[in-house]
Amino acid sequence: MNAEGYVHKYGNNVDTDVIIPARYLNSADEKELAAHCMEDIDADFVKNVNDGDIIVGGSNFGCGSSREHAPLAIKASGISLVIAKDFARIFYRNAINIGLPIMECKEAVEDAENGDKIYVDFDSGEIKNLTKNKSYKAEPFPDFIKNIIQSGGLLKSIKK
Repeated sequence: MNAEGYVHKYGNNVDTDVIIPARYLNSADEKELAAHCMEDIDADFVKNVNDGDIIVGGSNFGCGSSREHAPLAIKASGISLVIAKDFARIFYRNAINIGLPIMECKEAVEDAENGDKIYVDFDSGEIKNLTKNKSYKAEPFPDFIKNIIQSGGLLKSIKK
């Protein structure tokens, strides 16, 4: 498993209310959620994101509420991976449960800039910033998490 895409970078404490504003929570439709993903922090996100792109965030990414809408909106927008210094615990769990890959790597976050192209090997945990020709090491996914992600989420992995 791997991911390759362009960086959309955000700072510390990106909370679930800016990932998907509460005014859209009356919908469970993933496409509707994706249409409003990040709009309160980055109004052009949905215009600029392409399938496979990568969100890079600072510390405490996904803080706030426990809603699964936030990682769902990110995944449905086409993002293939979120890399952050660290994640709010409930966001981390929700992301894995819905099959959104997330990794922690302080060095990769600090060096990445908007528009950089990044390649990530999930098996080894290697993150390569292709724009800057630099490599970083994150903790690779254990097999059970790889299975959840490859299956498209926890419930789908259980059904298998």
